[in-house]
Parts: sequence; C-alpha cells; structure tokens
Amino acid sequence: MRDVIQRVEDWLAEDAPVAVATVIETWGSAPRGVGAKMAITADGRIAGSVSGGCVEGAVAEVGSEVLLTREPQLLHFGVADETAWDVGLACGGTIDVFVEPLQPTNFNFLRDLLNEDEPFAVVTVIAGPEEIVGRRIIVQRSGRLFGDIGLAIDGLAAAAARAALAKATSSRQSLLVPDSYAEPIDLFIEVVRPAPTLIVIGGVHIAIALTLMAKTLGYRTIVIDPRRAFGSDERFPHVDSLIQAWPNEAFAQLRITDSTAIASLTHDPKIDDPALGHALRSSAFYIGALGSPKTHAARRERLLTTGLDEGNIDRIHGPIGLSIGARTPEEIAVSIIAEIVATQPKW
Repeated sequence: MRDVIQRVEDWLAEDAPVAVATVIETWGSAPRGVGAKMAITADGRIAGSVSGGCVEGAVAEVGSEVLLTREPQLLHFGVADETAWDVGLACGGTIDVFVEPLQPTNFNFLRDLLNEDEPFAVVTVIAGPEEIVGRRIIVQRSGRLFGDIGLAIDGLAAAAARAALAKATSSRQSLLVPDSYAEPIDLFIEVVRPAPTLIVIGGVHIAIALTLMAKTLGYRTIVIDPRRAFGSDERFPHVDSLIQAWPNEAFAQLRITDSTAIASLTHDPKIDDPALGHALRSSAFYIGALGSPKTHAARRERLLTTGLDEGNIDRIHGPIGLSIGARTPEEIAVSIIAEIVATQPKW
C-alpha cells in the first residue's frame, strides 16, 4: 500500500471512490510479488501495479465494475488461459488478484498503523460466504487485534496471522471452520513490515544522491551530521529527518531494527567511528563505511580497541558499495544503494 498511499489520499480528498487490487498468489515467473497493489478510480486513474504492466488493463476494468457493484472479485491470470496473450502473461507465470472497493475509514486506519513502525498482519476473506467476503481483521505483533470477520472465524484467523507474523511471510490459506461451513474459507494473510530506513552519517555530496535514490525505493531517510554546513536543510530538503548532532546524541534518538541500513560517509574517524560503534551493536541489516581498503584496515584496528570483536566488525561493508567502477558521487551512490538492495532481507 505504501507505493499508492499518497495518490489514494488525494483521490479520497476529492471524494472519488477507489478500488484496490492486491496480488494474493503467484506461480512461475509472475512479474510482481504477493502483496503488490494497484488502486483504481471510477474515471480510469490508476496508481501502483500488480504485474509490471502485463494485466493492469484487465484489472482496471474489473476495478471499475467493482466500484459500481460494491462486490469484491477474485481474478486469475495465467499462461494456460485463453486470455494469456491478451493480458501479457504469455511468457509464463500465473497470478491471482483480489479486487475490492476501498473503505475510507479502513484506509485511514491502515495508514495510521503503518506510521506506528510495528509489524502487523491483515487477514482478508477472499472467497467464501458472500456476506463475509472482503471482511478483515488486523493483528499487530504486540498482540492487539482490530476488526471482526464473524462466524467463529476471528480466533482461527488471528492464530494464522500470528504464525504469518512469526515467519514474516504473506500467504493465501484455506480455513475450515468446524460446525459453520462445509467448504473451506479462503483467506489472504498479508504481513506488513515497517518501511525500511536508511541512516546516512555525513551530509556529503554522495549522501544527497543516495538519499534521493533511497526515497525512490521507499526508504525512510535520516541524515546525521553535526557540521551545520554539511547537514543543512538546504542540502537535504527531501529527507525524512535531519539530525544536526554528534553520533552519540543522534543515535540516542533513533530506533534501529532489522529493517535499518546504515551508511557512514564522512571519512572522518571522529564522526564515523562512534557511529559505526552504535551500528555494530544494533540489529541493522546493512552497515557500510566509505574509504579505501587501507582506510578500512586502519578503521578496523581502531574499532577493535573499543571492545568490538573481529566477527562483529566483519559486518561492515568496506569499502562501501558494489564494485562497478564508480567515480562520481552519483555513481558511488548507485553502487551503495545497489549493495543495500542486494543485502536487504527478502521479507
């Protein structure tokens, strides 16, 4: 939903009805993963994607129909279908897409949950008794539960959501409800993690390009630099947070999780070393530091004297970035963001 939130907010502000299509299952070489979303308005505007362009036209048509009937639809597209060539999946791959009318109150609630920085799972009925198709419950990792499906399903659905949260994996499941229905009820359990975060130490030229690229990829971006000339609003109007403080003070303000990447770029041990010390004592999935092999070797020796061990220091990607022959600040930023993407857990 993150890639379409702003567009949907704009449309809702116009009182435009919106349908949302979600990929709930894929096979083979389907171009988008489970959970990919596309929003559709009655007048044909779209945001997001469920297939990278292959089936958007067909899904948009169904979205318009759903907005008229207010009844969700479960769609199937695949290479074995007669329509495969028409929708663009003739190269292989199969996807199932659930299309439903968006309820503004539900959207606002989900948007607010996304801002809480806590993983949660959304359990949606995608097939079953007509009166509950499209209904959902939401379970946060802390245990809080919101919503109501009914028909003795909530407890079973919540248990399935907790299991999905533990695995950090979205999936489609069939649920048999004893003494209620002879046929299984189909659920889509979508695990939603906090947006990944990129923390950049040092407001250098590379950082400007790097944070712009990270924003494009959906990262929350934070720049730390105690030097006002470097860490200024004029240089970084686009970042989510700019902290003009030394690393010890700055990191005291931050929550670092396994969704966090940290890139240290100042080339100044007075700033980089304390920042790396905090990073290495965290669960950040990526830690990188700018500098040549010689510079990095000296950095390792300094960090060893602070009590960090060799194995922990080995977590640092140094020299930072993939080896692509980068020379300009922008090219170096490309090499860094590529390495971050390559390292990021595929949740």
